[in-house]
Amino acid sequence: MNTFAPDVAVIAGIGPGLGASLARKCAKEGCRVALLARSPDFLEVLSKELQRNGTETLAIPTDVGESDQVAAAFERIRDQFGSVDLLINNASASGPFGQPFVEIAAESFVRGWRVGVLGPFLCSQAVIPDMLNRNAGCILFTGATSSIRGSAITFSSAKFAMRGLAQALARELWPKGIHVAHIIIDGVIGENELEPGAKDQIGEPLMNPMAIAEAYWGLTKQDRSAWTLELDLRPNREKFFE
Repeated sequence: MNTFAPDVAVIAGIGPGLGASLARKCAKEGCRVALLARSPDFLEVLSKELQRNGTETLAIPTDVGESDQVAAAFERIRDQFGSVDLLINNASASGPFGQPFVEIAAESFVRGWRVGVLGPFLCSQAVIPDMLNRNAGCILFTGATSSIRGSAITFSSAKFAMRGLAQALARELWPKGIHVAHIIIDGVIGENELEPGAKDQIGEPLMNPMAIAEAYWGLTKQDRSAWTLELDLRPNREKFFE
């Protein structure tokens, strides 16, 4: 029987879509929630929303691609909340979509990797020592179809690398009681939790971010005898791989 019950959750990468829904789900389940993102304005709005509903929150403006900012953020989390039970690595830098390879600036490519690969590495490294001491914890990675199929150069290469990081961490940490899982999001995520089945401007079926968040939470409740390494989520009306 699974007895893991996260108390302190960190969402690294917050926006009005999936990031916000992940935070709301963790709050609904009784977690104290730390929110990390570069935009202080939205962080503050979401933090106040959760606090009005009785959740303890920390809103920490953080560029997860910068090691000093990540270290300072997690030091503050430990000081105010204690050890982290659940880390969701949700940040990514999209980079230029549709831009020819030879036109991509090196700085843009490096930025995508700093946020999409170095960021999850730094955040995971910050929480793993405490998880190892407790022989318990959960680290989740938000991937994309680009984790397994190349599309945009910067975004895809970073997502491929992050998937490898998640798999390597799972190999090392599962025997030590830490559940690591990678979630492939294959679809366009909506920003409105109340409109399941809606479509975006080009007719693609939108994924409800709260439904995705429910799937993430389900991973934290799995019994150790049947953990998921990789979860693939897609809308039911998607035209597979077209």
